[in-house]
Order: sequence, then structure tokens, then C-alpha cells
Amino acid sequence: MPKKIRNESIFIRTNSIKFNKSKKRSEKIFFKNDYKSLFKFSLASTLVILISFGLPIMTNVINENFKTNIEVLNISKKNFELTFNNKDKSQKKNKINDENNLENVFDDIDVFNSDEINLNTSRLSASTIEQLFEDTKYNLKIVKETKLVNIGNSIDHLPTELKKIENVKKRKNLFIQIVLPLIIEENTKIRLDRKKLFAILNKNNNSKTEKDWLFKKFKQYGVKSNDFSTLKIRMDEIPVSLAIAQAAKETGWGTSRFAQEGNALFGQWTWSGEGIKPAGADGDSKHKVAKFKVLKASVKAYQRNLNTHSGYKEFRMERAIQRDNEGKLNSLLLVNYLDKYAETGIEYTKILKKIIEQNSLIDFDDVKILPTTKKLKNLI
Repeated sequence: MPKKIRNESIFIRTNSIKFNKSKKRSEKIFFKNDYKSLFKFSLASTLVILISFGLPIMTNVINENFKTNIEVLNISKKNFELTFNNKDKSQKKNKINDENNLENVFDDIDVFNSDEINLNTSRLSASTIEQLFEDTKYNLKIVKETKLVNIGNSIDHLPTELKKIENVKKRKNLFIQIVLPLIIEENTKIRLDRKKLFAILNKNNNSKTEKDWLFKKFKQYGVKSNDFSTLKIRMDEIPVSLAIAQAAKETGWGTSRFAQEGNALFGQWTWSGEGIKPAGADGDSKHKVAKFKVLKASVKAYQRNLNTHSGYKEFRMERAIQRDNEGKLNSLLLVNYLDKYAETGIEYTKILKKIIEQNSLIDFDDVKILPTTKKLKNLI
């Protein structure tokens, strides 16, 4: 018999002599309390049994239904914050998993395939392009004032007459007018992708569509092990001034054979794809300058190259630090990390700086595309 009940029985027996008149009433209370205790004990036992059997089932149900949502949680945020901790730049570099998986990074670009649209567009003459720009009120002075450019002015090929324009300023301006919308359009795509990436990572869980999109971006940017820290650093823009300067240097302001025949604005090499053999290359040399169907593909490949190749890891790290500290990019500082782009090394970076400064290219760094819809305006 439970201790409590035994004590109560003793109490009743001990005091029954003194309280004979209340004996029957006490016995009724005793049995009533006894039934209550038994009922509570039975109810508690039943609940314990149900929980014991039900808990494993509930755990399995939760794991099966929510397991996929846990896969893309923001686990990388901790690593990313360590990466951008301003205490030690060398420590930041060690925290970045910058291994390359470049097998498929150019699959979506018209380098050796025909994914780009309008591949069979005809080459317009310089005079026709100039007239087109005049009709659409597209000139660099207005662009600098409004900080907007209409990507509808995109041109697919450089005019052959470009090298015949004797006025250097006029030739440079036309070249900038042609490449500027292409560079800004590709930067805008990266900016929107970056915005979407951060929105996804700020969520507790993600949809299948979002996970598929992440997988695609890991592939495009050659990121191994689905490392979000590396993806965030690689998925960023190339300053417009820097891209224009490199295009100008690599093509002689649009007059080189590679630019004219292969739409190659940035002199990228290839060993397996379609390209143009450099005239001064050694007989045993197998590399060629990559050939593109349209100029836009050349810009996209250039940006993907800087954003993925291991040779530009320090460039990307400096860009990430600038983005974290200032929110904007400084091309005159970033150019110092492109010494591996050409065989001339540091001399190459000095030339790029001169091109940027002498042609006031930084004025184009904050130019955006002219939005055609309210939705696009809100996005950019």
C-alpha cells in the first residue's frame, strides 16, 4: 500500500476512539481519495506509455518532411563573417575555399557553342552605328549626366571602319559607346544574381526552385563543395572603368584582328576551342585567341574568367574587402591585382591605370541600365 495511504489509515485508526461519530464519514473520505489517486495514477501511466510509443514516430515524420529544408540553411554565414572580419587580411585569405572546378563554367556562354541569340546579325558600318546612336540620343555626355544607358543600343560586331577613323577621340568615343551597354548589361545580371543569392541565404529554408538555382550558380562559378562563402566572393561585378580599359588595351580601341574577326575584346586564350592563331606565335604553340559569335559573349566570358580563375584570387579578395568596407568598387586599386593577366605583369597594370585616368572612365562606374519596366527599376 502506498505510504501516503498507510499513514492516513493509521491516523484514522488512532483517532477513531475519539471520533466515533465521524468514523463513517472518515471512511467515505478515505475511499473517495483512494479512487482519485488511483485515477490520477492510471491517467499518468497511460500518457507515459503513449508518449513512449509516439515520440519515435513523430521524430521520423519530422525528419522525413523537413530534412530537405535543412540542407540549404545559412551554415555558411558564420564562415562568411569570419572571412570579412576586418582584423586580419591574411586570415581572411586562409578562410576562403577558392579551389577551382572550371570544367563547366563557360557552358552557358557562346565561347565554343551557339547559345547566344542573334548570332547571324550583320556587321554594321561605323556611319550606320553613329547614325543609330544619334537617332536614339545616345552619347557619352548624356550618359555621364543621367548615369543611365539604354542596352537596346547593343551592337553585335565592331565596325571594320573603326581603325580608319583618324580622329583619336572620335574613335575612342565610338568604341566606348559600343562596349559600354554590353558591360553594364552583364554587370546588371550579376548584380541581380547576387541580390537573389543573399535573399535565399537569409531564409531559414529554401524551395526546390531556389536550390536548383543555387546548384546552377555553383556550377557556373566553378565552386566546389557548395561553399557559399566562395560563391558570394566570386559572384560580383567587374568595375565598368576597368573592363573598358582592358578591352581598349587588348584590342587597340577595337582595331585589332582578334576584335574585328573574332569579336574578342579581352584577348582570352584557348587551347581546345575555336580561335584565331596569333601571327607572332611560335610554331610549337598550340594556343589561340578565343573567337566569339558576338561581342556580348566576349564580355560574359571575360567576367566569368576574372570571377573563377585561380590566377585572379587576390583580385577577388580585394574586391570583397572593398565591397564589405565601402560598398562600392575602386578600379584603380583593383587593377593592381591583374598583373597576371598579361606577360608584362606590373607594366600591364600601369597602362590600364593610365587608360582609366586619361579617359575619365571612372565616370561610367555608377552608370546603370535604363529600366524598361517598373519591376526592373525596383530590382536594379
